[in-house]
Amino acid sequence: MAEEIFIIGAGMTAFGKMLDRSVKSLVNEAVTAALRDAGATVGDIELALFSNTTQAIMEGQHAVAGQVALRAMGFSGLPIINVENACASASTALYQAVASLRAGMSEVALAVGVEKMHDADKTKSSAIFEGAWDVHDTQSVLANLSGIGAGVSPPEGIGPGVHSPFMQLYASMARGHMKAFGTTQRQIAAVSAKNHHHSTMNPLSQFRKEFSVEEVLASPVIAWPLTLPMCSPISDGAAAAVLCTKAALSRFPDAAPVKLLASVLTSGSDRAWNAFDRHLCRVAALKAYEQAGVGPGDMSVAEVHDASAFAEIVQVENLGLCEIGAGGWIAERGETSLGGRIPVNPSGGLESKGHPIGATGLGQVFELVQQLRGRAGPRQVEGARLAVAENGGGFHGVEEAAAVVTILARHDGARA
Repeated sequence: MAEEIFIIGAGMTAFGKMLDRSVKSLVNEAVTAALRDAGATVGDIELALFSNTTQAIMEGQHAVAGQVALRAMGFSGLPIINVENACASASTALYQAVASLRAGMSEVALAVGVEKMHDADKTKSSAIFEGAWDVHDTQSVLANLSGIGAGVSPPEGIGPGVHSPFMQLYASMARGHMKAFGTTQRQIAAVSAKNHHHSTMNPLSQFRKEFSVEEVLASPVIAWPLTLPMCSPISDGAAAAVLCTKAALSRFPDAAPVKLLASVLTSGSDRAWNAFDRHLCRVAALKAYEQAGVGPGDMSVAEVHDASAFAEIVQVENLGLCEIGAGGWIAERGETSLGGRIPVNPSGGLESKGHPIGATGLGQVFELVQQLRGRAGPRQVEGARLAVAENGGGFHGVEEAAAVVTILARHDGARA
């Protein structure tokens, strides 16, 4: 049997536009909160995984970013590993922490992710997204992904939108889903309206504005069928988690542990776009359920990587929370809303909570830890006992280049 792993502390800053904050200050806030939550100190940490993707571009910190940021907090003399896996970086850091704990190389580990994506020089912010695919073959990558939505055109009078390469790719995949399964723009808008409603109950969310389905549909077009509220913003922020083995759990009597049942990292393949059963996130989900000894029907709540509202539709399908092709329908029926059959993104998701790339996966984990402890306030999923997170990053072929699926469980011995 694999070593039992627990998350004993979780911390997160607010996500948003923070021109006056530094990477070090964001890391300090999130890590301090996670340590306090665990009843731990800097000296208890035996390994640190540091997730970040943009500081080389934004600040010229091309190497040892984790050593630099964590030394300021007093972390020294321990292994510090820097992790980059595009938007899946933070959950990859968590995955590596779990692997080390299970291998017996450490008993207490810290995973932290941080991003500063805003800058007074906006050209820096736009440059962030230019290297998350094969830069030696950019035109064929874009042509291949853009071709997925061929044959589905916007209504007459809809303009070209704005220059946003990643959203143009999501839009193409959305149009392909429309063609294959009858998904509608209104269903995508239902996802967005739901997530923006959830965000009004999250004090750490970047945006906390309610949108009706009609208001989402009437908003400026980014790349049809995606409108502005359907798309995640760029964000600054940090999130952190403290993990330990079962043997070390007794060292932290004040913690409210959450059990980590599965952490699966995978990369994409050269599948055809319509080979939906081979999507890397579906492959990762099936492995995670097997590792955890549970199934999709056992899940109480999910956090998924909704870089666009359409992405949530695909990911609830990949996680087995509905049939392939039915993601839009269950959103429109309210099944993924708070109070529904399987609440998805009660945090507000990336669309409204925010998407600081290197922190996003741990931000999802923070939300699910609060849910499983029963501490999520007005957005609490009643009786939450099992939770799943999906976090993807980059593009390769017709899908993400990397993806992590994490399954967590309420620990019956947890302090309420």
